[in-house]
Amino acid sequence: MNRAARVAVLLGVWLALSAQREPVLVPAVSQSLIEVRQGFTGARLLLYGAVIDPAGAGRAEDYDIVVVLKGPADSVRIREKERLAGIWANAGSSDFRSAPSFFAVASSRPIEEIVDQRTAAIYELGTDFIQLSPSGQIEPEEQARFAQGLVALRKRQGLYQENPGGVRISEKVLYQARINLPSTVTTGRYTAETFAIARGRVLASATARIEVVKAGLEGQVVTAAQRWSFLYGLGAIALSLGMGWLAGRLFARP
Repeated sequence: MNRAARVAVLLGVWLALSAQREPVLVPAVSQSLIEVRQGFTGARLLLYGAVIDPAGAGRAEDYDIVVVLKGPADSVRIREKERLAGIWANAGSSDFRSAPSFFAVASSRPIEEIVDQRTAAIYELGTDFIQLSPSGQIEPEEQARFAQGLVALRKRQGLYQENPGGVRISEKVLYQARINLPSTVTTGRYTAETFAIARGRVLASATARIEVVKAGLEGQVVTAAQRWSFLYGLGAIALSLGMGWLAGRLFARP
């Protein structure tokens, strides 16, 4: 086989492989750093980007986009209250090792129209599929009930959100979604995962990160508590004693 023939064969193989390449997501966020100051009322994030399809833009019209924004995970205990003899008292409880402090899903269509439940569970595409990592010995049915209670509670607090139709796709390749962060969000690192889905299969995914930090006087107090915890503790005790002594002097009877 001469050189020209080999080049032609290699070119044909390269073109065939290029045609089979999966799309690539290029995500971005409007704010990668959110500062929580006194009087913070929340923030509205714009998550946007593009789907680059090496096989040609003609296939992009079949894509659905799902954006999942998750806050730092923490352990949480959920207690159930029962009315006993006219008094509300704590009954059963369940512990979860890694419940996200914030969880929001925005999609171009309802999730059930995009993927099946198995795929949704793998990628956590919805509040029904959050991996809470329960701990302890408890019946699966009771555990599911406590998990549903936790999700419902945080939905009411605005910390867990779902917005089917919240992603807009334009020009077949550009997308954008808006997610509201309430004023009660936990500080820390947030991850925004974006998924490009076609025919019920996740073809591409990408992650962007957002930092939520305390700023101003509150931020300085947090920094001091973390860096000089012993001195901070002594200062807090001294301040409490001083305030108590001052209150006693002010309200002492003549």
